[in-house]
Amino acid sequence: MDKVDFKKTMKALWQPPAGRFTVVDVPPMQFVKVDGHGDPNTAPAYKRAVEWLYSVSYPVKFMSKKELGRDYAVMPLEGLWWAQDMSTFLSRDKDAWSWTMMIMQPEWITQAMFEAAVDKAEAKFGVPPETLRLEAYDEGLSVQVMHVGSYDDEGPVLRRLHKEFLPENGLAETGHHHEIYISDPRKTAPEKLKTVLRQPVRRL
Repeated sequence: MDKVDFKKTMKALWQPPAGRFTVVDVPPMQFVKVDGHGDPNTAPAYKRAVEWLYSVSYPVKFMSKKELGRDYAVMPLEGLWWAQDMSTFLSRDKDAWSWTMMIMQPEWITQAMFEAAVDKAEAKFGVPPETLRLEAYDEGLSVQVMHVGSYDDEGPVLRRLHKEFLPENGLAETGHHHEIYISDPRKTAPEKLKTVLRQPVRRL
């Protein structure tokens, strides 16, 4: 049985060049998602959200392999981030941040498979987060870059993106700031972390 790795089959979306902004057209995909608010380093809701995302994603993968004969690598954690005052992303005032954490699921994963995985996880973790769901996300035209370094060093990159690259190229932001965590922060030194920074845009 072949094992699909979407990071390789859709390389442009998960492995952009480091330090250079590129424009991509992201196709519609589906994700397991959980919403929340607060500092990801300290908010209990964030830890619980991530725990549930993986607790559903792995059983779904095993169901796909066993029942459908289709195996794939579980995708990296991703996050959509926003705040009432977007300058808090440059100042790193994390308590002001809202987020949707999510993990991409192959198109053949059904609502029934998702619900079966939730039921299985409930036996271990109790009641799931209220916003836990399987949902489509159509991001479309976006600008992205691979950031290598700590999360707290993203500020200057985001400043260049919004203050220089977008206006110079006739683009304006539309959706939420999007991060894809290619590296595992538990196993990777902060200065070597790889994170895709993505911003949905429209042409002016």
